[in-house]
Amino acid sequence: QVQLVESGGGLVQAGGSLRLSCSTSGSIFHITAMGWYRQAPGKQRELVAAVISGGGTNYADSVKGRFTISRDNAKNTVYLQMNSLKPEDTAVYYCNVKGFPVYDYWGQGTQVTVSS
Repeated sequence: QVQLVESGGGLVQAGGSLRLSCSTSGSIFHITAMGWYRQAPGKQRELVAAVISGGGTNYADSVKGRFTISRDNAKNTVYLQMNSLKPEDTAVYYCNVKGFPVYDYWGQGTQVTVSS
């Protein structure tokens, strides 16, 4: 019933920008956090950025100053603006929604590839 669909990934040259979108559908209640994770080949999935209920944000040190997470509650969408992209940003990016009573929804992922 609940679906998270990411879009906006693609191939970009180092220094370029991409804007990822995560559109949610279905009834999601008591959201505590929405975030973006990424997983590169041979690496574990890591938190990139999250927005917490109330508006607070959290970023991985590797993306601070370059990535910005935002949400549009009216559109049930969360975004990740990625600037100054580096080859090490190459990964599959996943949207995630957490809440209570405990639930954890994931999108299917969108590929971001940054060429040198």
